[in-house]
Amino acid sequence: MMWRAIASNALTLLVVILVAVAVAVAWGRNQYAAPGPSAVAQCVEVPQNARLAEVSDQLLAQGVIRSPYILRTGADYAGKAGALKYGSYLVPPHASMKDIVDTITAGGPSTCGTEVVFRIGVRENAVVLRDLDAQSGRYEDRVKYNPAGEQPPEAIAQAQAKPGTRLRVVVAEGTTAWQVVEGIRQAAFLEGNPGPVPPEGSLAPDTYEVERGAQRRALVERMRDAQTAILSAAWEARPFGLPYRTPEEALIMASIVEKETGIAAERPTVAAVFVNRLREGMRLQTDPTVIYGVTGGKEILDRGLRRSELARRTPYNTYLVPGLPPTPIANPGKAAIQAALKPAESPYLYFVADGSGGHAFAATLAEHEANVARWREIERQRGEDAETPVQGD
Repeated sequence: MMWRAIASNALTLLVVILVAVAVAVAWGRNQYAAPGPSAVAQCVEVPQNARLAEVSDQLLAQGVIRSPYILRTGADYAGKAGALKYGSYLVPPHASMKDIVDTITAGGPSTCGTEVVFRIGVRENAVVLRDLDAQSGRYEDRVKYNPAGEQPPEAIAQAQAKPGTRLRVVVAEGTTAWQVVEGIRQAAFLEGNPGPVPPEGSLAPDTYEVERGAQRRALVERMRDAQTAILSAAWEARPFGLPYRTPEEALIMASIVEKETGIAAERPTVAAVFVNRLREGMRLQTDPTVIYGVTGGKEILDRGLRRSELARRTPYNTYLVPGLPPTPIANPGKAAIQAALKPAESPYLYFVADGSGGHAFAATLAEHEANVARWREIERQRGEDAETPVQGD
């Protein structure tokens, strides 16, 4: 009887222990996945060859987690305790320990701290030093300079040389291939020759993460590969009946759409106007192509087109030459490529500026002439020269 009592008590104790362990495991699992205590975004540094114990203690000191032990236990259970990746990571407000472990073991480019951004724009280039704002979790510009002819401020020079600084090259939509290559030449944190200017339109406008000392030519190839992939996907998904024989012709149209409007919602409608004009056998009559014939994509035309330029016959003068120009006139972004290959369903054949930054569209010449008259009156009231023809004249 005594042994039975002992066995019964032992079994009861074992059950209690097992229940307690189960409760503790469940509680720990919930804590591991629960929102963290930090109300602001924070930058978490993982030093080279760091151990999880060191990092978890630092996270506790920053107020990002409540329990280093639970974080280490959860990471060990997930098989990630030994998978730390060196770098700087942005931890959003109230991130759970699970999310933090996933982030610092996934690796990849640094996502917080200081970053230097080289922006290649249509009108100018700029190098910007940006810092993370802990309250908003967003980067804010701190120092900016034009790399063409200006010496970099000391703060930017120091940041570019500092290990852990995030380096990015940002290419704006509508830049030309020449502008991009010349911009890449100016990026001090890159090395090597970018090579010859690639075909117009073949570089994808986007943000590119780079390492210090990365080869300029390799970055150009990344841009070409990205644009090829974007164009290929859009071409495969195109509807039947578009007036393009090849993906290259679609890219030409996308570049025209890109240069005609900076309003995202307008792109499919602008594309529809040009597609409709091609179907009707009408000339495209678009100023950006004429401008490209004048500048070759190597400068900005800071004035209206002259009548002599509009009367000059070049392969890009779509007032005189039917159909598409021979090449793109800029690097179109993904949205412009998609608009060219999925234009809106509309009867429009004309458009003109409406004075608000957008355009007024018309299906008939009479409607278009009325829109043009309104635009000319806006120009007159602004005291602007109304000599330059508009699309569809």
